[in-house]
Amino acid sequence: MGTLKLVVAGPVGAGKTTFIGTLSEIPVVETEALATEDLGKPTTTVGLDFGLLTLDGVTLHLYGTPGQDRFDFMWEILMQGAAGFLLLVAGDRPGDFPKARAIMDFLTSRFPVPYLLGVTRQDLPRVWAPEEVAFYFGLAPEEAVGVVATDPRSARSALAALFRRVVGGLERRVRGYDQIGPD
Repeated sequence: MGTLKLVVAGPVGAGKTTFIGTLSEIPVVETEALATEDLGKPTTTVGLDFGLLTLDGVTLHLYGTPGQDRFDFMWEILMQGAAGFLLLVAGDRPGDFPKARAIMDFLTSRFPVPYLLGVTRQDLPRVWAPEEVAFYFGLAPEEAVGVVATDPRSARSALAALFRRVVGGLERRVRGYDQIGPD
């Protein structure tokens, strides 16, 4: 299979940069800048994050999107050629769910690729469970996973779940081509 491009999207503070940094086998390319508005953290991604990970013999290019609306033009740019995306949302910040839902709707309306909802901060008390957030988003429970972005095992497990969805989608498309015959 070679190389796959996967995108990690979500609102500000969902854990995208941390998630990629936890998994990447190379130093992460980050475009962090001082926040010019109150985002609950001192810096924010203004362009992209980039990391590499080898999973089951496949090199994954991991691209993280900015979370702020003013950088939403990057979402479309980064999704070009993506095999799938992981939408992260902080499970302890239900006020961010509508923003995450808007990002999901934007991406799925333009890019028909497999995706998975990752509910971060599962190591904290009083956090929404993945199946609860899936219900809020109108998704099946198996379309959401719990993630602790700072824990390599947890982050790798979430990425592996997305990878399985992507590979399954690719296999279905290839089988579909087998069905094509002469008109």
